[in-house]
Amino acid sequence: MKKIVFVLLALFIFNGVAIAGGGLDGFLSNLNIQAKADMNGFSARLSAQFGVPEMQVRTVISTVREPSDAFMCLQLGQWTHKPAEQVVTVYKANQGKGWGVIAKRMGIKPGSAEFHALKNGDLTFGGQPSNGQNERPGKSKGKGKGHNK
Repeated sequence: MKKIVFVLLALFIFNGVAIAGGGLDGFLSNLNIQAKADMNGFSARLSAQFGVPEMQVRTVISTVREPSDAFMCLQLGQWTHKPAEQVVTVYKANQGKGWGVIAKRMGIKPGSAEFHALKNGDLTFGGQPSNGQNERPGKSKGKGKGHNK
């Protein structure tokens, strides 16, 4: 029975499914499980998803408390168009205050699509860049409010 549960969990985790439910804490907790099961694979997937050399990913992982913190540093760096090292500096200065505080210090405004995605845990760890991966959440290329309405 334990083998079946483990296999199902592994299939769920390693298929790159965005883990909703449980918010940010649940998402980060699941990332830590993935990382601890296969740190080399986790590093490679972070590298692929964020377009950062694997050596740089490993450096970030070695400087943060949990592997999921490396994901968050890379995610915030992507959203703010700042290098992960700059996010790590803000992370270290604000450890224990939460990712919302770190996001604000990086310039992500409360109420923005990014801030909502962060707070809700609406993040994806798929290990592959996707179309629009570098775009900020909620940004569309269509017409906004007030245009031809």
